[in-house]
Amino acid sequence: MKKTILLFVLIITIGALKAQVDNKTIGLRLGSGFGYGAEISYQQPLSKTNRLELDLGLNSWGFGLNGVYQWVWDLSELADGFNWYAGVGAGIGSYNFKYNTLPNNPSNLSIGVLGQIGIEYKFEIPLTLSLDYRPGLYFLNGFNSSYDGICIAGRYRF
Repeated sequence: MKKTILLFVLIITIGALKAQVDNKTIGLRLGSGFGYGAEISYQQPLSKTNRLELDLGLNSWGFGLNGVYQWVWDLSELADGFNWYAGVGAGIGSYNFKYNTLPNNPSNLSIGVLGQIGIEYKFEIPLTLSLDYRPGLYFLNGFNSSYDGICIAGRYRF
């Protein structure tokens, strides 16, 4: 855990290569991560180098809504269009797990904290593809749950 915190502090303090965040995006985020095969994903620029990502996942177990504040850095030395990003955020969800046998637990509402690190490529057409890793720690009624997932996303820029 100390290494993870140190990594995020290092990422946040490295500010020499800043990317240009200038478009809103909407699309799908696919892969592992708390049981969702797909999430609807939206990114809103907050400044030239920061943005907010909101992801909504729905399935037969319930829903999950995650928000991540991201810092974005330029990786154009690989090729024009590459950026990498890191962020911290929070999530909330409601889950109907059949194995929930905790006494006096009528609700499966959870809140959590999460981190994210990834790489993205902006095509010349209004399409961005990204690959990211998002660990999280959720606090459920009566017990804690951690997860991590690697996801790929395709988003339309507008």
